[in-house]
Amino acid sequence: MTTPLPVLWRLTSGHRLRYGVALGCLVLATVLNYGIPLVGTAVIDHALGDKPLAESSALIRWFVDLVGGSANLLAHLWVAPLVMVGLSVVAGGFNYVKGWFNSLASDGIARELKNRLYDHLNHLPASYHDRADTGDLVQRCTSDVETLRVFLATQIMEIAQALMLVVVALPMLWSLSPQLTGVAFALIGPIILYGYIYFRRVKHVFKQVDEAEGDLTTVVQENLTGIRVVRAFARHDFEKTKFAEPNTRFRDRHLHLLRLMAWYWSISDFVAMAQLGLVLLVGAHWVTTGAVTVGVLFAFLAFLGTMLWPVRQLGRILTDLGKTTVALTRIGAILDVPREPEPDPQPTDLPRVLTGAIAVRDLRFKHGSSETQALNGVSFDVKPGETLAILGPSGAGKSTLMHVLLRLYDYEQGSVQMDGRELSSLPRGWLRDQFGVVMQEPFLFSKSLRANLRLGRRDAPDQEIEDAARAASIHDTITLFDHGYETLVGERGVTLSGGQRQRLAIARALLKDAPLLILDDALSAVDAETESLIVKALRTRRGHATTLVIAHRLATLAPADRVLVLDEGRIVQVGTHAELAAQPGFYQRLWRIQTDVETDFAADLSATRS
Repeated sequence: MTTPLPVLWRLTSGHRLRYGVALGCLVLATVLNYGIPLVGTAVIDHALGDKPLAESSALIRWFVDLVGGSANLLAHLWVAPLVMVGLSVVAGGFNYVKGWFNSLASDGIARELKNRLYDHLNHLPASYHDRADTGDLVQRCTSDVETLRVFLATQIMEIAQALMLVVVALPMLWSLSPQLTGVAFALIGPIILYGYIYFRRVKHVFKQVDEAEGDLTTVVQENLTGIRVVRAFARHDFEKTKFAEPNTRFRDRHLHLLRLMAWYWSISDFVAMAQLGLVLLVGAHWVTTGAVTVGVLFAFLAFLGTMLWPVRQLGRILTDLGKTTVALTRIGAILDVPREPEPDPQPTDLPRVLTGAIAVRDLRFKHGSSETQALNGVSFDVKPGETLAILGPSGAGKSTLMHVLLRLYDYEQGSVQMDGRELSSLPRGWLRDQFGVVMQEPFLFSKSLRANLRLGRRDAPDQEIEDAARAASIHDTITLFDHGYETLVGERGVTLSGGQRQRLAIARALLKDAPLLILDDALSAVDAETESLIVKALRTRRGHATTLVIAHRLATLAPADRVLVLDEGRIVQVGTHAELAAQPGFYQRLWRIQTDVETDFAADLSATRS
């Protein structure tokens, strides 16, 4: 999306009929508006003056003949202003229809483009969102689309109106006086040339302003999202200073743009008024010499009053075209990013649900251009209904492994099979429907608790919702809220504690009742008693779903059928809790540390009570 005209043409698909109606109304309104001065010319030259009718243009002769000749027009002068008013009213009606259909088209295009952007962003790879700025994406989907909408709503018709100068006004003026027409268009060329040069110089400024606005939006979005962290660390002054820098940069760039626009409008105003003064000066001289009549000069001055606005608008059109070009480029940078690819051809014999068997062989993966392997030769098997625990230090590759299984990231080396089918051959949407997932950082939408729980299964009955909440030890907490399951949570679930958010996320995953369940450090924010209740509830579901558990508390991992220990992307230990606790290694060291801490804490607590 680099050339604006082809892009604009594609965007108007489905709305061209509306633009066609608007354009037709514009042509009719323009013809009628340009016809009004000709009525005045007929009155001045043929009713009040003595210019021979044969020397006037065909349109003036037609009008005079229509009203019964020059003498009849003089006897009924009231007809002329009545006709002028009538032409203005009819032209106004066409302008209204033009504006209505033009607005329908432009607003419809903006709506469709926003829907397209929103859908496209939801289908872009996770690697794109890893490096994208949320504030900048919001600015592109709102401010840049609005820039495009304004251009389509106003400047498209302005361009058409400027073209009417050549199609309608020029022939009319030429029929009245070829010499005065040359004078009337003498400075229009310089105005257009100046507007083009201005557009070329100011185009990069619009890009700088848009980028500065995107940076400003990013700072605001980050601050509002992390407002509690800001307050907890008393960083109000720091955040104020951090906001001041991009805010000042945006102001300076915007003021620079306004200065450039002020120069354009002041110079174009001077040239436009000079054009009007030139016609008046030369025309008055020619009136005294008899080269033109007073009526013709009146028509030219009236035409210029109508013409100079769209001519001056050419600079604004070019200015807005520059802004729109930048906006289209920024929007296109999103739309040009390829979506997550789907396997081709799609499997036609997919079962409704998987059994949950997983086979991983020599899996290797690295993030983007990183030279370090996040997963380096990982191999393991999981039987249907088995619970596999995954342990390891930070950065060992635990969450990356889960993301690969969900096809948030695609592997290039090795093999991952689900029920004997290669993971890369399975459709992403279908595959993700097979998983119930609790992410490391649970996310809740600003909706009711019930709506958040139904995220993965919208038709779940209330009784099953409550059963899943009980299994996640959150039901009793929900019943204490004033509105129960209809309680609205704040943005990102901010009105809930971290443990409550995690338990809701677990209940949401359990309610989905998928054949595979991923718990990515899902119990880190709950207390030990609640953790034991959740683990106990999960034990009752053993064999119901293949479960992959990532955790750092070994008490959470102990009930698992097997435990994998990852370190630097490699599997360094495999076995049951009892086996690994007896083997020298990372698991045994961590088990002793956690056991000693719990023993010391219990002893200190007992001593305090005594």
